[in-house]
Amino acid sequence: MPLDVAGAALGAAFGEGFTVLHNTVTDVVSKARMFKPILKRLASTLDRLVPTVDEIKRLSEQLELPERETKRLLEQMEEGAKLVSKCLKIRWWNYVFKVQYSSKLEELDKEILRFCQVDLNALCTRNGLRTLETVNSINKKMDSFRGVETPRGSGGVSGPQDLTVGLDMSIKELKALLLKEEVKLLLLTAPGGCGKTTLVKMLCQDKEIKGIFKENILFVNVSKTPNVKVIVQILLSRKGLQPKFEIQSDEDAIEQLQQLLEDIGSDPILLILDDVWPGSESLPEKFGFKIPNYKIMVTSRTAFPRFKFRYNLNPLNNNDAMTLFRHSASLQDGCSNIPEEDIKKIVKGCGGLPLALKVIGSSLCGRSEEEWHCRLTKWSGGQFFCSSDTELLGQLQKSLEFQDDKVIKDCFMDLGSFPEDQRIHAAALIDMWAELYELDEDGILAIANLRELTTRNLANLVMARKDASEVKSYYNEDFVTQHDILRELAMHESSQEPIEQRARLIMNISENKLPKWWTEQKQQLINARLLSISTDELFSSSWCNIQASKVEVLVLNFQTKNYTLPKFVEKMDELKVLIVANYGFFHAEISNIQLLGSLLNLKRIRLEKVSISSLCKTHVPLKSLKKISLFMCNIGKAFENCTIQVSNALPNLIEISIDYCIDLVELPIGLCDIFHLRKLSITNCHKLAALPEGIGKLVNLEVLRFRSCTDLSELPESIRGLSKLRILDISDCLNISKLPKHIGELCNLKVLNMKGCLSLRNPLPDSTIDLGQLMLVVCDKERAKLWEPIKEFLTELKVEVAEIDINLNWLPI
Repeated sequence: MPLDVAGAALGAAFGEGFTVLHNTVTDVVSKARMFKPILKRLASTLDRLVPTVDEIKRLSEQLELPERETKRLLEQMEEGAKLVSKCLKIRWWNYVFKVQYSSKLEELDKEILRFCQVDLNALCTRNGLRTLETVNSINKKMDSFRGVETPRGSGGVSGPQDLTVGLDMSIKELKALLLKEEVKLLLLTAPGGCGKTTLVKMLCQDKEIKGIFKENILFVNVSKTPNVKVIVQILLSRKGLQPKFEIQSDEDAIEQLQQLLEDIGSDPILLILDDVWPGSESLPEKFGFKIPNYKIMVTSRTAFPRFKFRYNLNPLNNNDAMTLFRHSASLQDGCSNIPEEDIKKIVKGCGGLPLALKVIGSSLCGRSEEEWHCRLTKWSGGQFFCSSDTELLGQLQKSLEFQDDKVIKDCFMDLGSFPEDQRIHAAALIDMWAELYELDEDGILAIANLRELTTRNLANLVMARKDASEVKSYYNEDFVTQHDILRELAMHESSQEPIEQRARLIMNISENKLPKWWTEQKQQLINARLLSISTDELFSSSWCNIQASKVEVLVLNFQTKNYTLPKFVEKMDELKVLIVANYGFFHAEISNIQLLGSLLNLKRIRLEKVSISSLCKTHVPLKSLKKISLFMCNIGKAFENCTIQVSNALPNLIEISIDYCIDLVELPIGLCDIFHLRKLSITNCHKLAALPEGIGKLVNLEVLRFRSCTDLSELPESIRGLSKLRILDISDCLNISKLPKHIGELCNLKVLNMKGCLSLRNPLPDSTIDLGQLMLVVCDKERAKLWEPIKEFLTELKVEVAEIDINLNWLPI
């Protein structure tokens, strides 16, 4: 059969098959309630393709449709029409068929779009867009494939098709940033589903923006696997142009785009690259031609560090979230009988994420009050918002494609181990990851992972004070926050395996409602490496027994005034890290601490907001323990009321961190006998007034911090014996008026932080000139003057004046 005849026949058959499928979907979508979301999407796809199919039939001879590809699509459409008809016969309780049919419908929708967006696009380009009429029609078709109506001269971008709320201020701020003369490349970033593309479409319809850039706004979707040649071909076609020569390489494509932009002349040009993924962040640089009045805007889920100018789009506030949800659920008329309290709970659960509000709202649209209540009951019973709809889950999971970097994904999922709406202390994560993933002891790699998660908008690392980075490896005041939906996503991803096969087991217990598997008479063996148990203020500490001998990290979060360590802890033979955190308002008494004596592999203990009478109530030394962290604890005589000496109970301890422990008045003398101690950090303990002379016995000490101990008036002369000391931090010790006379004997001291030592006005001791290894001193302007005479002798010394940093990030909540 000749090509033109074959093309015509295939075009006609394609149009007929499409019509049958389109009519069937249109008829069934309002009847098959089980499949309504996906059928609505399929119907929307087909609706947008109607003009395109008519064009295919008209130009089938010119396009030379490939017989094999078209026949395959025809067969799928015929099967799809039959499949859609069968949807009416599936009963609501038949979950297996629902999953099976939903999967097939999803595949059909993707295959239709793939054919039109990829195969047909390539064929059109190959045939050279033979006439201007063909060019213009294909231009319209390509935009319709992407769900965008393209007004002539707009460069392929139109306004959003759905209700938009809460973006007015963002448009003003984004526009103001974009129009700054120095901004040539601007990144718009936010987590997936926050409305980046919607915002940029609204920006392009702004009167001022349209007045400046006129018809020179070029918009193209980049996606995960960008093809430079295809991107340029799309941009050329949207300007009604043909390639000046055949595009055979990326270099050819870039040259053609540059020529197009230069031909525009001196008029301002805005190129929008939508949805740029990690690995493609160099693409804007390839298009960064030196053309006057030329700007590039990039949207991405990833906050690429290489972009100097960046705008972060935040989730919606509660009022705007409520408006969007009511619209999506068709509740805006105020006539609904759905209880207002239920609506508020759902909106709160969506966390201001527009995608979640739209998808969840649409899924509940038209549902009865009983169905709403049922959905809420499931969510309150532990089912995740993010997994309640396949579209929402699928969109969120795209953010977790880490290019085979399993540790980063594991770190993301570990964040689900901590309670909702609470800060996660960076120091706690450093402890966990040092043992789980063998990251460095100082936490530098752990912080790098947190920065990567922040860059990908999957978490937010807050550096509490700007000067924290000036003294290396100090992260005690830094913390992480995370959007509730992303926390749910982390927990969902961690719960895909059966309980006995999970790498991390995260349990949230409300009141005393223990999981069914836990209360069964037949115990279930837990093989997880990380176990997290969170309980509320109504929990009675009535634990059931479990077998969790392989757990390496145990996180216990609670809110009660009294807390008893579970009896099963003493059988956790592989436990290396124990984190016990109280999120209640008052300090909590903790008991059963003696159970720790049986944990021969325990290396790190972190206690938060608890009262401790003694840390050494056991006759068995904790020989493996390397680090103890006490945050906001009442420690009283914790290091003195011991059955054996601290140095014998903790013979191999190398690090102690005490932060915000307000009842610490004097450093326990027993700590000075821990021979192997390398790091001692006592920070924000405002009542600490004195240090024992015995501190000089800590001859292996390398790091010593008394940061923000405001009542501390002096350092004992005995610190001259700390010959291995590398870092000394006395920043914000307001009452220290002088440095020790023999400070020069700290022969290995490299860093001294004395920022905020306002009482220190006397000249530095003469021995200071003997600090031959001193490389960095951090201080304020007045204290910097004291170092001027010393710098003549210490030629390698850098005196850094700390910036005044006024913020409340460091305050605990």
